[in-house]
Amino acid sequence: MLYVITGPPGAGKSSYIRAHAKACDIVIDLDLMALAMAGPGADHHDHHPALLRVVHRARQAAIHEAEQVLDSVDVYLIHTMPQAKARARYKRLGAKVITVDPGEAIVRQRVKDMRQPAMEAVVTRWYNDRRKGGSRPVTRQASRTW
Repeated sequence: MLYVITGPPGAGKSSYIRAHAKACDIVIDLDLMALAMAGPGADHHDHHPALLRVVHRARQAAIHEAEQVLDSVDVYLIHTMPQAKARARYKRLGAKVITVDPGEAIVRQRVKDMRQPAMEAVVTRWYNDRRKGGSRPVTRQASRTW
């Protein structure tokens, strides 16, 4: 089964996966991939553009390969704000889309406390897109207690 985990930055998408995925599952998380490919001491969320280019290509390859094994393992894919084309692809694959959203005020506070200031714009874009009917939520998580 493919689980597509969406939500704004700081919502708890990675925490959701840690609480639900098993050791044998595949997890495709751009931030974890960037950390694995970055040098020692790299920031968890502030990545150099050259690193991001490599990681985005590796992520696409990982998604393609993971699609081939959906019948034998669960795949958890973090996709913060999938656009229409990606949502259609996930639907064709029979994915379960899970939106983790503890609420805008909580997310904004987490981003202020734990992320770079540039992430505030991503949060704004995510909530604006949601209000316009873009990345439709499936589940609402009130907190990180799953």
